[in-house]
Amino acid sequence: MKVLVTGGTGYVAGWVIVELLRRGYDVRTTVRSLDRAGAVRGAVETEIDPGERLTFAAADLTRDEGWDAAVEGVDHVLHVASPLGDERTKDPQALIGPARDRTLRVLRAATAAGVRRVVMTSAANAASPSSYAEEGVTDETLWTDPADPALIPYRRSKTIAERAAWDFMAAHRGPTTLTTILPGAVFGPILSTGNLGSVRIVERLLTGAMPGTPRIGLEIVDVRDLADLHIRAMLAPEAAGERFLGTGDFTWMSEMAQALRDGLGERARKVPRRQLPDLLVRGMALFDPSLRAITVSLGRRNRHSTEKAKRLLGWQPRPADDTVVDCARSLIAWGVVPDTMGAS
Repeated sequence: MKVLVTGGTGYVAGWVIVELLRRGYDVRTTVRSLDRAGAVRGAVETEIDPGERLTFAAADLTRDEGWDAAVEGVDHVLHVASPLGDERTKDPQALIGPARDRTLRVLRAATAAGVRRVVMTSAANAASPSSYAEEGVTDETLWTDPADPALIPYRRSKTIAERAAWDFMAAHRGPTTLTTILPGAVFGPILSTGNLGSVRIVERLLTGAMPGTPRIGLEIVDVRDLADLHIRAMLAPEAAGERFLGTGDFTWMSEMAQALRDGLGERARKVPRRQLPDLLVRGMALFDPSLRAITVSLGRRNRHSTEKAKRLLGWQPRPADDTVVDCARSLIAWGVVPDTMGAS
C-alpha cells in the first residue's frame, strides 16, 4: 500500500512519514522542489532507514502542475501540509484564498485518481467558540463561525478551508472518502532544525526569551500521537466522512514551565518563574505582533473533547508534561537550545 503525504518538509509531515514507514507502508511525499528531497530523507533517517520505500514528487500547493503525477498509484493521501498563520497578516484574503485553493487542489487530484481516502489536517480552532468568550468543552459538532469579524485571519482561513473540503466532497460521487483531523498545539521531538513551527514556544521558555508566562492555556498534543491519529483515521472504515479532534491535556503555560523545571533540572534554570499580568501582556502586544493573536485567549479555559477519536479509533495520546519535556530534550540535543544552561 502506498500513501502520499503532502509537504514532506513540515514538522508534522516528517513524523507521519516516519510512522508510515515503521508500519510497512511505501510513502511518497511532495516537496516544492526535488532539491529538498535530501533534507527530508535525512530527517526521516534520524528515526528509521527508509530505503527505497520513500520517494518524492515535485508539487507546489500554489500550482496545478505536478499533482496528477503525485497522486498516481497511491491508495491514500494524507494532506498534512498546513503552514502556520502569520500574526502580522491583517488582510484575511491573504490567507483564506490560498488555504482554500490549496485544499481543493489536492482534493481534485485525489478524487480524479480514485484514491481510497484523503485525511486532511485542519485545526481545533475550526471547532471552537468564535470569540473564546465562554469556557467549556466542545466537540466536532461545533464549527467556528467564519463570519465573526473578531476572528484573526488564520482561524478564519483554517475554518473556511475545511468547509470548502467538505463542500467539495458533498458534490463528489466517486469512491474517495474524506476525514479531517483537528489538532491542538503540536509539540514533541524534532527531526531536524529546518522547520520548528510551534515548538519555538518551548525554545523561548528554555532560553529565557520570555520574561514570564502569559495566562494562556494550550491543549498540547504530541506530534508522534498526531501522526498515529492520522494513520488510524486513514485505515478505519468508520472514519469516512468524519471530523476528529486531536487535542491533548489543557495546560497553562505556567504549568509548561513547571514541567520543564521538574523534568530538566538545572538545564531549565532560565525558564521563567513568574506569570505575567494580563494587562502587561496586552500592553506588550501593542508593540509585538506575535502577541496580538493570543490576547483574546488570556485566562480562557476553552477545551475540546477527544472522546470520539478514543472511542472510534482507539487513540490514546500521552500526557502533555511528557511531550513538553521530550520536546525540550530534543531541542537541546539538536543544538537549537545550547546545552550550556546546566553548567555552573
